[in-house]
Amino acid sequence: MSIERPDEARLMQPSVLAFMGDAVFNLFIRERLIMKKKGTSHKLHVLATEYVKAASQSKISKALLDTFTEDEAYIFKRGRNTKSTTIPKNADIQDYRHATGFEALLGYLYLTKQKERLYQLMEQAADIIEAPGTE
Repeated sequence: MSIERPDEARLMQPSVLAFMGDAVFNLFIRERLIMKKKGTSHKLHVLATEYVKAASQSKISKALLDTFTEDEAYIFKRGRNTKSTTIPKNADIQDYRHATGFEALLGYLYLTKQKERLYQLMEQAADIIEAPGTE
């Protein structure tokens, strides 16, 4: 799938961008864990949830916010400010909104083929969760 122009992606619903970003980040984390960790699929799944849960993505987005370009900050804020019809039972509303903003940004970067920046942010995100003292 390819978006012809970045302004097309800017006009997409933030929830659609987040839908794509969620999938991209999940795949990135699963590949990373398979390469770095050993264990059953269940153990890897449990480890993956530590990266992709709303609280973790909120922490990531807050840590990376100052590194976003103006365009990236715009997409993040649109995603963060989107009204959601459902919120996972184990997620704080503010964490969920920040996570949605982060996923929207990842989806935007993926759809606009900004792969180098996308992978840079995802690597930084994983490093934030893997840092000592992170639960």
